[in-house]
Amino acid sequence: MPNFLIIGAAKAGTSSLYSYLKQHPQIYMSPIKEPRFFALEGETLDFQGPAQGINSRSVTQIEDYCRLFQGVTNEIAIGEASTLYLHSQKAIARIKHYIPKVKLIAILRDPAERAFSSYLHLVRDGYETLSFAEGLEAEESRIREKWQPLWYYKQRGFYADWIKQYFAAFERDQIKIYLYDDLVADTSAVVRDIYQFLGVDDDFTPELIKENVSGVPKSRLLQAVFTKNNVLKSAFKPFFNKQIRQRINRIIKKQNISVKPLLNPEIRKNLINIYYQDILMLQKLLHIDLNKWLK
Repeated sequence: MPNFLIIGAAKAGTSSLYSYLKQHPQIYMSPIKEPRFFALEGETLDFQGPAQGINSRSVTQIEDYCRLFQGVTNEIAIGEASTLYLHSQKAIARIKHYIPKVKLIAILRDPAERAFSSYLHLVRDGYETLSFAEGLEAEESRIREKWQPLWYYKQRGFYADWIKQYFAAFERDQIKIYLYDDLVADTSAVVRDIYQFLGVDDDFTPELIKENVSGVPKSRLLQAVFTKNNVLKSAFKPFFNKQIRQRINRIIKKQNISVKPLLNPEIRKNLINIYYQDILMLQKLLHIDLNKWLK
């Protein structure tokens, strides 16, 4: 079983952090980045809507989950990263049950920007056809229809109550919370602090390449070729190993992303009004200044 978890938030740098930790020789990360086991244990997965990979890639049985860590040898820190955990009461209870002494890492992002990034992620991969404003309006119906949580643009930006529940369930020194802005501004410093938190050599320097960057593709056809399963993508497999394929895929997708559009100021203002009280509660809970999230 893991001794640390990255619990979220979605679209707050968790894919990049997973990569930085995976590179460390004293850290073992599960080969599946988001097994989501503690949120979905024992459930029959029937998420609806486009992009239902969550149904096929989630691990719901304890035996299968333990097999993710069979490759552990002499690593000190053993972990995985599932952003679904941050907003799941079931996850809190199951983590407490299975691994009560676990270390927990969360990265929190300006909720309005997080929502827009989640939207752009789905636009990038060809799964979102609505405008951002329309997507926000459609959110409640998508939740009722049980679309996967990546479409929950507004809902996934509320943090305060969930962090409070984690604080109640675990000792405070088991939890480290970072801001996405700090991760972007000084990635090395944040990663080094996480290495210290996990008790591994903090002199190790990973390759700091941002992963899973959201944005609008220059060519939707090219993006589809390297994002979705297709004949051309399958034809590459015999000629390149998985690591090389992933690197090629990452480079091409990155080059194909145009300049990220800015969030409409009026929509941002409306979202800030929605999150206002939650931000104030989070600010008080964490004893940090989050006024920039209110601008």
